[in-house]
Amino acid sequence: MLGNSPILQGVLTIVLGVGGCIGYFWASNIVLDKVIFPAKGANAGKNINRANMVRPWLFIFPAFAALGLYLAYPVVGSFIRSLYDRSGDTFIGFGNYAWLMQDSEFQQAVFNNILWALVVPAGSTFFGLVAAQLTDRLSWGNIAKSLIFMPMAISFVGASLIWKFVYANDADIGIVNAFREWVFGADSVDPLQVSFWNNFFLMFILIWIQTGFAMVILSAALRGIPEETVEAAIVDGASPLQVFFKIKVPQIMGTIVVVWTTITILVLKVFDIVYTMTGGNFGTQILPSYMFEFMFRDDGRATAVAFVIMLIVTPVMVWNIIQARKEMR
Repeated sequence: MLGNSPILQGVLTIVLGVGGCIGYFWASNIVLDKVIFPAKGANAGKNINRANMVRPWLFIFPAFAALGLYLAYPVVGSFIRSLYDRSGDTFIGFGNYAWLMQDSEFQQAVFNNILWALVVPAGSTFFGLVAAQLTDRLSWGNIAKSLIFMPMAISFVGASLIWKFVYANDADIGIVNAFREWVFGADSVDPLQVSFWNNFFLMFILIWIQTGFAMVILSAALRGIPEETVEAAIVDGASPLQVFFKIKVPQIMGTIVVVWTTITILVLKVFDIVYTMTGGNFGTQILPSYMFEFMFRDDGRATAVAFVIMLIVTPVMVWNIIQARKEMR
């Protein structure tokens, strides 16, 4: 019974994990200093220098091994699997990729993903920047920030279910149809089945969630702007809008880019919202939901789509890392 105890398992994991790390570093130092490069004899000085050059690589080896096991190996394995047919027995080269390029549903998914990548980061960053600026000027700004940030605490599935009621095809439940009926006297429609525009209804859910994230980061950046530059602009007769767009925004442009690219990476991997709201139907298919269609019936095509998603995400992720490092300097 003790073996099934979560507490005991947690304690053993901590003890073995920490003890294993200490043991590894202790043993590797002994082997390096006593066996491979002993600090004695005529070459003692050279051996000490060699050991000091090797030691950092010896210490980071476990991290590299873990990254290779959990990152590199799955990527290589997925790419190899994408070169085989549905059964995984017959090598077909780039046949799965060639099929994807000709599939109209895949083309629709790519188009929708591009649309998401353009609209959601722009909308989230814009509303987050506006919220950050306005809430900093309010006496109850912290309360407003808490309310705006609150959707970040909701899972994508939970947020989707909330907005499914908002978009409900019933004026007594759905706010959208209630507004249409009250203002225009129009009959109820299902917004999620309106071709093309239904994508924007889904995007707004993610914008609603991510605006809080953008607001928090950009609010911190705005507070870091030197007051001298703002005061000098006001003395020179700049209006509040000019101060905001010509003084503040240029000084936090690096942070804006980081927020933008971070949300873009999230958008390229989003799945929950589309799957919960429409299941990828009515022209709302995106690459992750498209991949999910093949996951349990054609591993070759599913892994090919997964590899395409990785190729799309990687440049954005690298760009985000570069910009984040610039911000830290």
